[in-house]
Amino acid sequence: MKKTVVVVGLGELGSVFARGFLRLGHPVQGVMRNQNIDEMANEIPDPEAVLIAVGEADIHQAIQNCPANWADKVILLQNELLPRDWAESALQNPTVISVWFEKKKGMDSKVVLPSPVFGPHSKLVFNALSQVDLPCVQLDSEDELLYELVRKNLYILTTNIAGLEVGGNVDQLKHQHADVMNAVAQDVLDIQDALTDSQQDREKLMAGLDEAIHGDLEHKCMGRSAPARLTRALTFADQFGLAVPTLRKIATDHL
Repeated sequence: MKKTVVVVGLGELGSVFARGFLRLGHPVQGVMRNQNIDEMANEIPDPEAVLIAVGEADIHQAIQNCPANWADKVILLQNELLPRDWAESALQNPTVISVWFEKKKGMDSKVVLPSPVFGPHSKLVFNALSQVDLPCVQLDSEDELLYELVRKNLYILTTNIAGLEVGGNVDQLKHQHADVMNAVAQDVLDIQDALTDSQQDREKLMAGLDEAIHGDLEHKCMGRSAPARLTRALTFADQFGLAVPTLRKIATDHL
């Protein structure tokens, strides 16, 4: 019998992965908010993997709360994730996936791009998603992973924050409000450079943003999280002393 896969957080995304693991023949144990994770770790001391699939607001606490005997088993997924988010934790070489499919209650998963994954459990993730007909690509290096995480952040933050200003979908953003999109994107990349302590390849990232836009031209720009994303971005900008003038103007007008 195959080892159990633990899924911390059985929301929409966690449930998609859980179904894939089950179809591979792995028992799946969910861990909900009201359950004691340390007790669960005693009951399942050596799982195949531990997927942390909690919401954005809970991801850092979930990383910190991960039991020591699971620290080398972890798979992470969440928007706005960067290496700094797990670098100071006890996690040992986590597998990380940048999810490019959308799953909302009552609807099938909608793919924008294949989801890139890197780490020791990347093959498990690839196989699980293939079981539910979702495309995935295994990366070869940490540098490739960093690019993919920054690209996802660029897409989410640019479309959400620009959406506060102009509304609409990403096709309209690109073709009718390119000036706003590009100005927001440059501010976002200033923040990403600071958060990664590196100079990212902006030409490559902007091409990656364009590819993502064309992956689903009807995708709405502004989700419910847009104001919180802008507030969080400005907190980082203040922390690093960044000007980000376009983000500050949008905040003045819409927060």
